[in-house]
Amino acid sequence: MTRFVMNKKDDLVDSALDGMIYASPWRNLVRLQVDPRIRIVMRNDWQKQQVALISGGGSGHEPAHVGFIGKGMLTAAVCGDVFASPSVDAVYNAIINITGEAGCLLIVKNYTGDRLNFGLAAEKARKAGFSVNMVIVGDDVALPDNPQPRGVAGTLLVHKVAGFVAERGDDLAAVTEAAEAASRAIATMGVALSSCHLPDEQTGQRVPDGSVEMGLGIHGEPGVDVMQTQNSQQIVQHLLEKVMPDNDQPRALLINNLGGMSALEMSLVTRDLIESPLSRGSDYLIGPAPLMTALDMKGFSVTSMTLTPLFEEAICAPVEVTGWVQAVKIAPLQPVNATKEATAHPAQPSDNPTVAAFVNSICETLIASESELNKLDAQVGDGDTGSTFAAGARQIQRECTDNQLPLNALPDLLAVTGERLATVMGGSSGVLMAIFFTAAAQQLAKGDALPAALQQGLEKMKQYGGAQPGDRTLIDALQPAIEALVAGKSLAEAADAAQQGSDATASMGKAKAGRSSYLNSANLNGVSDPGAVAVARVFAALKKL
Repeated sequence: MTRFVMNKKDDLVDSALDGMIYASPWRNLVRLQVDPRIRIVMRNDWQKQQVALISGGGSGHEPAHVGFIGKGMLTAAVCGDVFASPSVDAVYNAIINITGEAGCLLIVKNYTGDRLNFGLAAEKARKAGFSVNMVIVGDDVALPDNPQPRGVAGTLLVHKVAGFVAERGDDLAAVTEAAEAASRAIATMGVALSSCHLPDEQTGQRVPDGSVEMGLGIHGEPGVDVMQTQNSQQIVQHLLEKVMPDNDQPRALLINNLGGMSALEMSLVTRDLIESPLSRGSDYLIGPAPLMTALDMKGFSVTSMTLTPLFEEAICAPVEVTGWVQAVKIAPLQPVNATKEATAHPAQPSDNPTVAAFVNSICETLIASESELNKLDAQVGDGDTGSTFAAGARQIQRECTDNQLPLNALPDLLAVTGERLATVMGGSSGVLMAIFFTAAAQQLAKGDALPAALQQGLEKMKQYGGAQPGDRTLIDALQPAIEALVAGKSLAEAADAAQQGSDATASMGKAKAGRSSYLNSANLNGVSDPGAVAVARVFAALKKL
């Protein structure tokens, strides 16, 4: 089964090119209509006064190469099928339609198909009277003994340098010389946790679980080594050992997402690269970003470029292309120091036997109900409601037994309870109960009676939690009980109201909050909400005191 969103495989590349043209914020890209089998995208503001820069290759590496067409970089890109070089005819037609008297430079990645097809097209164009030079980029250092190193993400730095020199009006010889010098100044190596998936084809998992493959190619070619780790620092150390030059010259680092890495992972890699002793002295960072991808390959590559004054000026120059990211001057992190403010509510322990009895009754009820509430929650949630409430109850009961609670100052007691529950209960339940008690404590401190204070705590819980009566939550039991108390009814009547509210949740066919909201009515029918059951049991215990 394919892992691609597509209409027809044969239309995939053409449709994707149209999408890239639509998305260009400068509206500066256009298709060159030569033949249905030829895909050439070019600058629509091109007037042929300067040296033309043409690159390209197989598709599947987006945003390369179309994403780097525009003022300051490429003039045009010739696009083949996925991972397939464009034809000689395609490259030839790009040259003759785009090249003016200033001539043309072809920037080609070092793959056999690209070398041959671009090379033959260049020869044909020269025969036709065009001035054409070609630079072959082979920045991959994974295979140091290979006489034909592959061209990978470092090619983009050659585009950038050549584009800068061409844009300022230098002649073909100077642009070619700058591109060749840039090619010699770069080194790249990649790593991946898994290979890429081709459209409409099955791809096996070659990289063992828990490992990474070092030095694999941008078409899914096998790497040169497997490291039995996925530790970012260890991987980065190995890459830097391969790509960093043995000199003290200024450097730029380009960090390229090969297509399948999350932004979180790429940010971690970036931090480890910059903070590694091996990269000390690096001046600029380009990325992390998907620049030259390998479809959805879960991996990244690192390119080091030794800088000259020209290269530094070139990589920092603004461009009008969609794929490039601005080079950033690397500087040490400078966090702002601040004093941590204490959030604990200051409270002096005090004794009150009546209040202690209420506290212990609530805690003992929740602890005794732990197993049953968990079983109930297992039918409609994740099975931990009982454990969550019991954890909070044990903490409060422990502090009550150790005479650590301000039992004789009710506002302080509710505030401390809120703080403890937020810490020990965990998840949303702990935060909601903390909101309830904290808001109630504030109202008590203002002089409100306890029922009115509890009602204010309930309103805050509803406001922040988003649940309302009828949503099949503990509010269905808690609200009628508190309303009974506010109306001056007895604790026994409040307990009855809580029980009726709890029972009603069993017939509510749809939950609108909490994990139960993900279940259909067939799973909920006849099962009471465990939070509402817990509230009903607490009030039932309290009415016996």
